[in-house]
Amino acid sequence: MQAAETPQAPGTTAAPSLRAERDRFVALAFCWAELLLELDEGQTVVFAGGAARTLLGRTTEELIGTKLTDLVAPADHALLNELMGIARKHGRIENATIRFQGTRGPTAPLSFAGYRLDDLKGHYFLALRTGTPARKSGAAGPLARDTESGLYDADAFAEVVAQHVEREPGEGEAESRMTLIELPDFEGLTERLAPEKERDLLNTVGACLRANSVDGDSAARLAGDRYGLIHAADVDVTALENQIADFAREVDPEQKGIEVRSASVEVDREAASPEDLANGLVYTINRFRSAKGADFTLESLSTSMSELVSQAVKSVNTFKNVVAANDFEVALQPILDVRTGEIHHYEALARFRSGKEGESPYEYITFAEETGLITEFDLAMAAKVVEWLSKTPRNSKSSVAVNVSGHSVASLGYLNGLDQLLNDNMWTRGRLLFEITESARMDDLDHADRFIQSLRQRGYPVCLDDFGAGAANFEYLSTLVVDVVKLDGPVVRNARKAQKGKAFLKALVSLCRDLGVETIAEMIDDEKGFKFVKDCGVEYVQGYLFGKPSTDVKAFQKMQMEYLFRGR
Repeated sequence: MQAAETPQAPGTTAAPSLRAERDRFVALAFCWAELLLELDEGQTVVFAGGAARTLLGRTTEELIGTKLTDLVAPADHALLNELMGIARKHGRIENATIRFQGTRGPTAPLSFAGYRLDDLKGHYFLALRTGTPARKSGAAGPLARDTESGLYDADAFAEVVAQHVEREPGEGEAESRMTLIELPDFEGLTERLAPEKERDLLNTVGACLRANSVDGDSAARLAGDRYGLIHAADVDVTALENQIADFAREVDPEQKGIEVRSASVEVDREAASPEDLANGLVYTINRFRSAKGADFTLESLSTSMSELVSQAVKSVNTFKNVVAANDFEVALQPILDVRTGEIHHYEALARFRSGKEGESPYEYITFAEETGLITEFDLAMAAKVVEWLSKTPRNSKSSVAVNVSGHSVASLGYLNGLDQLLNDNMWTRGRLLFEITESARMDDLDHADRFIQSLRQRGYPVCLDDFGAGAANFEYLSTLVVDVVKLDGPVVRNARKAQKGKAFLKALVSLCRDLGVETIAEMIDDEKGFKFVKDCGVEYVQGYLFGKPSTDVKAFQKMQMEYLFRGR
């Protein structure tokens, strides 16, 4: 590609040596950029060179005299304002990403960098090129974003953080930090805002965080009122807090605004190995986003990276040792046919021997999901269940459902390990079922369906867990071909309370039946709940009414529940 000739002011003639130097610098700029722009102090284009038609659908001549805001996609105007504000304050825009307005709508995000130089009349010098800063995407596709703010969601941010830590820093690259931000009064503020003002607020918060983050796109909305970003150490976090607070006050009809809190930790690559450092940061992110009450607050967040890493490494190693040593047991809970009361199959649940008395296994599983260890555990659990089944008579009718996290569905290591386990134990066909949990973690539904169909074709039925909680479930049902869905316990409880709940649940069960999918209602703990779901047409039930999880299945043979099924 040839650089466009630099325009000259009327009536001037550049000396050959100066012209050669000028052309050399322009040519060097094109080693990185595909389009160069010079803007005056009012952000109007006074020079353009490069592939303007390819990138923006206009010639370089057509760009002259155009305001930059007229070239940028409207959805990114807030981000542009933040970036140009940074250039005015600090003189430089680091490698960011922004969408421009092409002839057919917004372009794909373009890499965007530049300077503002006071010595040259306060002009801005910008460089653009196709492609965003190097960032791997997960096996399931592009990293997911929060639809309201445009920032990454919590799971994607954990991956962004890990990638940032694991890549080699560039020569002279400044140290970076991770900052977590909390807006304690955010929900109250949104209740006072009109929908368009709420959108403006979220868009502006997102733009502020993106503009100040590494690569202009290393920020996330971790929960409704919680955010995070990776940024250079010289970013003024206090100023960022004030900026968010000021805008919140401006849009608030009562002028109250919101409090903005933050805490930062240095991403010190010398503190630990990249893997351990990434685990420490991800561990912190997940504790922060899911914390309730005083469980984990910004005030309790240590600013010592070594402490965070130590805590995370200890927890990770402990869990890995538990899995490696098989230091857990399989507890089974029965799932009964509502018509006959017969046990259709059991669900396998983990019980950790090293856990403290009264400590919930849920905490272990959640930790494994948060740190990416769940795939190892899912495979170990499947092997444990196969071992349990091998000790029962081969003609036994006992069958067991094994949980598979949405994380594991996308893990090549898990898929290969499971394939080997099933090949080595083909007799488990008809004795083993698979129940997919945390289905919201499945970004690539086509990939997930291929995994599901491979199991079903081999003779292993598949159940989709936590069904009915969220509109996305209907997308799952239309895309994924499964044998059973398990109705989410809170969904069933809410249906019992709501005026139209029974009609809703009946319709949901009817839809499943029309699709050839059976239904299980979980968390059935009393007789009224059993009668409710049976009246709604549910085929199977699970809950404390029929037995708590136990390592001894003989306990369920002594159940005195026959009266529930008599004459039905």
